Amino acid sequence: MTKSVNRLVVIGIGLIGGSLAAALKNVSGCREVIGIARRKVTCDAALQMGVVDRAYLSIADVASELDENDVIFISVPTLSIEKILQEISVCVSPKVTVTDGASVKGSVLQAVKNVYGRVPSQFVAGHPIAGSERSGVEASDPHLYVDHRVILTPTDETGADHFQRVSDMWQAVGAEVLSMSVVEHDEVLAATSHLPHAIAYSLVDTLAHDSENENIFRYAAGGFRDFTRIASSDPVMWHDIMKANKDSVLSALDLFSNNLQRLSKAIENEDGEYLLGVFTRAKAARDHFSKMLNKQAYSTNMQQSISYTVQPGGSVTGELRVPGDKSISHRSIMLGSIAEGITEVEGFLEGEDALATLQAFRDMGVVIEGPDAGRVKIHGVGLHGLQKPPGPLYVGNSGTSMRLLSGLLAGQQFDSELTGDESLSKRPMNRVASPLREMGAEITTGEEGRPPLKIKGGCQLHGINYLMPMASAQVKSCVLLAGLYAEGTSQVTEPAPTRDHTERMLTGFGYKVERDGATAKLTSGGVLKSTFIEVPADISSATFFMVAAAIAPDSDVTLTHVGINPTRDGVINILKLMGANITLLNKREVGGEPVADIRVQYAPLKGINIPADQVPLAIDEFPALFIAAACAEGETVLSGAEELRVKESDRIQVMAEGLQTLGVSAEPTADGIVIQGGVISGGQVESHDDHRIAMAFAIAGLRASAPVVVNNCANVMTSFPTFISLAQQAGINLTVNS
Repeated sequence: MTKSVNRLVVIGIGLIGGSLAAALKNVSGCREVIGIARRKVTCDAALQMGVVDRAYLSIADVASELDENDVIFISVPTLSIEKILQEISVCVSPKVTVTDGASVKGSVLQAVKNVYGRVPSQFVAGHPIAGSERSGVEASDPHLYVDHRVILTPTDETGADHFQRVSDMWQAVGAEVLSMSVVEHDEVLAATSHLPHAIAYSLVDTLAHDSENENIFRYAAGGFRDFTRIASSDPVMWHDIMKANKDSVLSALDLFSNNLQRLSKAIENEDGEYLLGVFTRAKAARDHFSKMLNKQAYSTNMQQSISYTVQPGGSVTGELRVPGDKSISHRSIMLGSIAEGITEVEGFLEGEDALATLQAFRDMGVVIEGPDAGRVKIHGVGLHGLQKPPGPLYVGNSGTSMRLLSGLLAGQQFDSELTGDESLSKRPMNRVASPLREMGAEITTGEEGRPPLKIKGGCQLHGINYLMPMASAQVKSCVLLAGLYAEGTSQVTEPAPTRDHTERMLTGFGYKVERDGATAKLTSGGVLKSTFIEVPADISSATFFMVAAAIAPDSDVTLTHVGINPTRDGVINILKLMGANITLLNKREVGGEPVADIRVQYAPLKGINIPADQVPLAIDEFPALFIAAACAEGETVLSGAEELRVKESDRIQVMAEGLQTLGVSAEPTADGIVIQGGVISGGQVESHDDHRIAMAFAIAGLRASAPVVVNNCANVMTSFPTFISLAQQAGINLTVNS
């Protein structure tokens, strides 16, 4: 590999410095490693172990050899760095890059200024986030930094070439390099590293001096051993860190002490609600932190990048139960959180989007148990019980979360901010911000009305009569939820019917909602009472197997317990108009929502002009319906569906391009598409990280003449975490490539 540096000089050949030296040698990342240590015995050990190529007792012994492309790494206790810098300043050329590994950057930069009078361009402050309870050169580990983070804290004076050289060096040994300000670094490390070490040292010291607990260490369980392991770290190093980062550590200790006092009082008072809240929030936060550290999502099996390969042919058969309805899962968390009492949910969709909503309400102080196999228990705090979150509420890729939450948050007394991932950050939010502003909310958005949304608390909202410019269940729900906090009556009139889950669920929670044709309205001042919610299977997820059975000869599949809400059944109506053989069995009502078992048997399809009144009733199902159109005889025309251009992707354009790649004539229009049914060839298509497009092209493989490869399918986890297993179970020859 290309050498990241010419020579590395390590001053302090202990665990941190010795491991960098060993790692760089291991990957041939430099021509030579030189060690500097206070004691000859350390130099000899480093040479004998092969950690360094040469070793000396002073930097002055090698300073004259060093020039540009060489790096000095200072790895000594924090309070000893100034002395080392004084030695470097009198003998080392300013062309040589100097960096360090101390975990407190404020004190290091002060030491640099004390010596140089400024921060010279050659100095790059850094901190590798890795370690071990072992210390000394004998603990050197060439793999210590693999998949660990290194934080660099450059100043305005830091030279770009020097910064790049240090960054390249750390990347060469397998580390991920991040950059942040000195102040932010010291505050973050005080809370996440320095505070835990202080607690661990104090706990062990307390128990070790308590004669009545002499068997504590003998019979300590794994949790105690794991937590107190860090108390075996180098005492001198941690002595220096606590003094060097005193202000930030004290602030973190005060926060922890106050929370510990509240926990103590809750135990004394047997306050089960408080205890459960602490423990459930802590578990959820710890699990979430672990996923972030491992670059995972909320969902345990969502990967960073995967593709599907579908072999041609086959049919789908059997009885399938797709996951719970995503729209209802979102709303169950939202309304359960602001209800009074405990709401229990069965069939909750454990997909990425719904889990983002759940996490947002945990961040606002709501105690939520689960999810566990679709079961969730929500300890409602009432309409006015939400608490200010500790930071921005991150909702990932979920437009539903962001738009509905904006309505709820507009009525709170605290400021809030809603953020999302790269895809969501491109989606329009003025459609909810505009009516909320009419109600008296103060909301700012990013450029062109896109996320993030910043919502000012304490605004007095008033009811409005909102005539929606386009059909959108999310906008309607947003206004109704804001209406819970607005003075007077809020009503929404939609130009075409959209899903009415919010109205139905509010009624289920005992809140009066009046519906008169296209208008829904409610008046503030009511109370939501806890209830039981059974989430039906999601018709949007069921659609992929409905279409699969409709296009693949010899198919016969039954999808059980599917929600057939009349504001969501457009896909059934459209497929029937195309000639699909669909039978609704065992119709019933569950928790105010109509459900049925849907049987689909193969029958030849024909192209149609999709009726305008069915478009808003099937807006999320069109990617799959486009595949049905590609397999139908004749022409299918869709219009009035401009909403598809502002979903997770521009679904009209992306589907048209993918169908064209597969040999199908598909011409996009401003508000729809014209598809000529024909033969589907094989090929490689892009999903553009859109879950519904990925699944749509996966089922296209059933009628393809050659394999179909669908790229960037990880986001399928946002709505359908069991899609792969159910597709394979049903008979689709689908394999996953990571």
